[in-house]
Amino acid sequence: MTAQTRQGVVLPDAPDIPGLGFRPFDPDRDYAAFASLIREAHLADGVDWIPTPDSLRIEHEHSDELHPRRDIAVVEIDGRLVAAAQTDVRTRDGIAVHEIQGWVRPAWRRRGLGRALLQWTERRSVEVARVDGRTGPRTFESWPDEGQTGAVALYESEGYAIVRYGFLMLRDLSEPVPDRRLPDGLEVRPVRPEDHRRIWDADTEAFRDHWSPAERTDADFEGWFANPDLDTRLWQVAWDGDEVAGSAMNFIYAEENDALGVARGWLDHISVRRPWRRRGLASALIARSLRIFRDRGLAEAALGVDAENLSGALRVYEAMGFRRARTGVSYRKAFTVD
Repeated sequence: MTAQTRQGVVLPDAPDIPGLGFRPFDPDRDYAAFASLIREAHLADGVDWIPTPDSLRIEHEHSDELHPRRDIAVVEIDGRLVAAAQTDVRTRDGIAVHEIQGWVRPAWRRRGLGRALLQWTERRSVEVARVDGRTGPRTFESWPDEGQTGAVALYESEGYAIVRYGFLMLRDLSEPVPDRRLPDGLEVRPVRPEDHRRIWDADTEAFRDHWSPAERTDADFEGWFANPDLDTRLWQVAWDGDEVAGSAMNFIYAEENDALGVARGWLDHISVRRPWRRRGLASALIARSLRIFRDRGLAEAALGVDAENLSGALRVYEAMGFRRARTGVSYRKAFTVD
């Protein structure tokens, strides 16, 4: 097989499929097709992330590192987008982690497109590594669901190894919510725009104690608060005077719920700063969040957690009625730059 080239994208050993072509992502016209691709792939695999064109666009526009025209490659067959891959880089615990994602529509799997795209993302990551100014160790990383057997087999055959697990946890909101009161001296206040930065900075500080935390930037802050599904009336932020003690940043993704056929609320970030830990604050914020979701007519709540979280988060979530539903796997492969 020969390399396939179009508008600057080269994929050596690409499969020989009539009508096949590769090109860079075009932000002016590709978001709808890109979102459709991810939706079809994730629904087939049971992955509970169904982005919209707007959410993808905002995510990309508020990234310091991902440049869609250079860092996303798309695959077309007779002009229809059937696969894509992207690479981004974040500094995590002093390691430059080049995050890799790829999607192939189910009808076009097992033909070599995924492998060709994976190899493209690795080459693109090396190009970025040569110019991004970071020093120290580097690694490729991807987080497939363990049920995505094709992706798991691909990464393992390409030399990736498991370094961590994460759980998607669900909770039935028809079950009673435990009574968990805020610790003495703390209060939950409505979120005001002028408090956004303090809430964000407190969450950033708390997450530094987690495994492989990303170095957050102003672009991350701006992107988080530009989220089209943002409704801070759902958030639970605990204050101790003028200090943010902890928060639960909650979201309802209406279009995703429709696609999945669920009525679900997400506790996207749950964090408690060190001085306020071991006092039951996380449980109190979770209980308040569950009641808000239930009052909104939702049927279940969801969150993600590191399987080896040192703060004891997994035990707290299980005590609050959450149960493990799916397992994600962090695959990494170290590399060097000449």
